Amino acid sequence: MTTLKSKLHDDLNAAIKERDELRSSTLRLTLAAITKEEVAGKEKRELSDDEVLKVITKEAKKRREAAEAFAQGGRAESAEREKAEGEVLAAYLPKQMSDEELNAIVAQAVEEARAAGAEGPRAMGAVMKIVNPKVAGQAEGGRVAAAVKKLLAG
Repeated sequence: MTTLKSKLHDDLNAAIKERDELRSSTLRLTLAAITKEEVAGKEKRELSDDEVLKVITKEAKKRREAAEAFAQGGRAESAEREKAEGEVLAAYLPKQMSDEELNAIVAQAVEEARAAGAEGPRAMGAVMKIVNPKVAGQAEGGRVAAAVKKLLAG
């Protein structure tokens, strides 16, 4: 079975052969981030596919935030580059769920939390606990929190 990390390596080698500068530099940076994570603890270890996904998700989020910052700063070219790098990384991530799917899961979780007696500000945490495992990797934390807040505010 191929690990996600070895797939990234294979894709990097292919991108280098194809002289695809965008993909090769994006994958290089991502693999570097994975390696950094692997040596971060007391001893070097291999990351599981789930942990590699977390690194890729973090890297993709960095690209999105940088793209927004560049766009606001009037640096369209840099913003486009970051966006393109984000798209390269998105290919390795689970498909993001639509707002409709997310809202349906959140609505159900809000009912569950209220049924369990969670009210007011405390409900937020209770709902997040129910929602997070269901949307893991398919919706960003910020998006989830915003949807929960919106529904709790009713």
